[in-house]
Formats: sequence, C-alpha cells, structure tokens
Amino acid sequence: MSALVLSGDLGSCRADAHRLRAGARALALVPTLGALHAGHAALVARAHEVADAVAVSIFVNPLQFGPAEDLDRYPRTLDADLALCESAGVDLVFAPTVEGMYPDGEPLVRVAAGPMAERFEGAARPGHFDGVLTVVLKLFDVVRPDVALFGQKDAQQLTLVRQMVHDLNVPVRIEPVATVRDPDGLALSSRNAYLDPPARATALAIPRALAAAAAAAAGGPPAVVAAARAVLDAEPGLALGYCALVDPADLSDVGPSFLGRGLLLVAAKVGGTRLIDNALIDDVGVTR
Repeated sequence: MSALVLSGDLGSCRADAHRLRAGARALALVPTLGALHAGHAALVARAHEVADAVAVSIFVNPLQFGPAEDLDRYPRTLDADLALCESAGVDLVFAPTVEGMYPDGEPLVRVAAGPMAERFEGAARPGHFDGVLTVVLKLFDVVRPDVALFGQKDAQQLTLVRQMVHDLNVPVRIEPVATVRDPDGLALSSRNAYLDPPARATALAIPRALAAAAAAAAGGPPAVVAAARAVLDAEPGLALGYCALVDPADLSDVGPSFLGRGLLLVAAKVGGTRLIDNALIDDVGVTR
C-alpha cells in the first residue's frame, strides 16, 4: 500500500494527481463531503477494483447548502476521515478550504443542472444541484480522473452527474455503487449522526416502506407507491417530503401501465433531520 498523500490546495492536488496518473493505468475519484463511514469505504473498495490509483476529495461545499440548511453544523471529522482513507489504501486525499476552492468568493459562473434538478430534492432545496454539479465539475478538472464513483443512495445526484458528463463531453466514466445499509436497514448517511435512538426508530419506516413497495411490484405503479405510502403515513414522527416511482434513466414519472424496472424515491424529515432513500423496483406491473 502506498503512503497517503494529503493535498490542501488546487495546485498541489493537480500535481499530485498528475503523478498518480503517470504511474497508473487508471485513476479513480471518490468525491465526498467528509464525515466518512462504511458507505464511503464501499465506494473506495469499488474504486480499487476499477482503477489502479484512488483519490478521495473531502470538501463541505457551501454552494449546495441553502440558507436555512445545516452547513455550519454538518459533521467535519477530518482526522477520522484521513484514518479511514489510509486504512482503505487511498493514494491521495484532496481536502481544500472554502477559500482555496473558491478564492474569489462564490463563483459568478455555475453549472445549471436543468429540468431534472427542479423536482424532488431540487424542489425542496432550490439551487442545490447547481452547487453539486459546479463543484463536481471543478473536482474533475483538478484531479482529471478516468472514473468517478457515486453512491446509489443519492439517486438524483447520480443521474444528474451522469447527464452532465454526457452533455458536456466530460471524459470521466461514472461508476455507481449500491447503497450500504446498517443491519437495521437504514441507509448509511453522515446525517444519521443527528438521530437519537427514538428518531432513528422513526426513520426505520423508510427502509420498511421500500421493502413494502418491492413486495407490491406486481400490482403496478399505483400499488408500489400506495404500499410505501401506507408505511410512511403510519409513522407519526415522520414528515413525508415525497414518495414517487420514476423512470431510473431520467427521473420522469411513470404511468399506471408502466412495466419493468422503476426507481422509488423517498424523502422525509425526522425531527430536524432530512433523510433520503430509494430503491430500484424490478418487474413493476409484471405478473408471473
């Protein structure tokens, strides 16, 4: 295992990444906000399978947080993050400051995420995906990876990053990695740290709803959504944001006669914590 290199500014990261690319057939990037957990470790493990060298970025990007969101209290655990990266065999960590990433303040030019970003998380968090895509494109320019890995848990983000890469001819392959869950079924998220035991028990309605939706697949889209909603609506401490079955390719609504694989998207608040999750539902509307 090679020694971990930590880069704190764009110039040194660009040089370090260039050296990695020179000695490797392929370089992978795992972009993160930090507060790393086993889900991020799974991204790194997959990165080692698809590339010869692995870079991780750790940056709490202010452009993707709204004025009433949790930017100031978002977990920042750099020492623990570096320890995880070192034990996972990461070659390079890029951990810039806000001033280093945006030396002139908020950028005047940003990526416009487009119509797919106006629904679901984008409707609840206006401008969020513009900020995500802007920083991702900037990271791609600095690191110049051959492949970048994103978790399926953030399904809308994954879809939009793929679309940006396609539309803007960015020479990076996007590799999705399946959602990692705790034994109780809750999807791993840095924001789970906000949940006390009663709130976590409430949040478990979300994975139960996804399981109920999958069990109702043969009944078609209305049955899938109704099964999930029945579980979510029965949980008094959970405030539902959305629950929708969409086409995984472009997040468009599916009609009641849709057949095939759908993507169920769920968002809910438990206390002051916003949680998102999703599941690919196979054989929707298909009876055997």
